[in-house]
Amino acid sequence: MFLEPEFWVAVAFVVLMVIFGYLGIFKTVMSTLDNRAVRIKAELDDAERLKQEAAKVLADYKARSATAEREAADIIANARAEAERIAAEAKAKMEDFVARRTKTAEGKIALAEAQALADVRAAAAEAAVQAASTILSQSVKGQVADDLLAKGITEVRQKLN
Repeated sequence: MFLEPEFWVAVAFVVLMVIFGYLGIFKTVMSTLDNRAVRIKAELDDAERLKQEAAKVLADYKARSATAEREAADIIANARAEAERIAAEAKAKMEDFVARRTKTAEGKIALAEAQALADVRAAAAEAAVQAASTILSQSVKGQVADDLLAKGITEVRQKLN
């Protein structure tokens, strides 16, 4: 038994453990392990807090993104409505402009027609007077002819104009 190497290894181990216990090595090792456990727990708590902060920042970002998307959609809808309103307004103005120009053109045409009609009547009256004058001067002679001619010309002018 005393010659076996395992026996002496066991004796040395027990002696070493007694020396460690006497010197307080166990307390030092245990306090070091406890300190390390506390530090690891603090790091885990800090990591959990950072994870929660990151989740909160992510939720805030998502909320802001949704708000920005809604605002962008509102801006686009307002721009479309404004463009449609401007287009409708421009169309109404154009139709009004065309209607006024058409009415002005129709007025000018009516005026030109009236002027042309008056010119044609005047020309017809003048031609009728000339024709009557020629016919009467050839058929009737003397003072009676001159009086009839003057009277007829006056009447024709009054009736045709």
